[in-house]
Amino acid sequence: LSDNQRSLKLAPLLQDGGWKLQSERDAIHKSFSFANFNCAFAFMTAVALQAEKMDHHPEWFNVYNRVDITLSTHDCQGLSSRDIDLATHIDEAAGKYISQN
Repeated sequence: LSDNQRSLKLAPLLQDGGWKLQSERDAIHKSFSFANFNCAFAFMTAVALQAEKMDHHPEWFNVYNRVDITLSTHDCQGLSSRDIDLATHIDEAAGKYISQN
């Protein structure tokens, strides 16, 4: 991503989407909280299926109803359009399972 593309594409995720840039590396991070483990696991399954289709996999951590996700592209040692596309899908998926609370 060029600096201009990066700014334009990341802005919606950072301003309204709750994603945050990580200070220690070129990555974005977001935490999600669900009603229970079943909702969290269903969300992770939906994300996993899309990630597999994209051949782009998140770093994530799950404890009961909480899921923490970090996105970065190892091939370019930082953020790419693939991270932005996956983050957008992740937010859409989260909306489906958080609304079940």
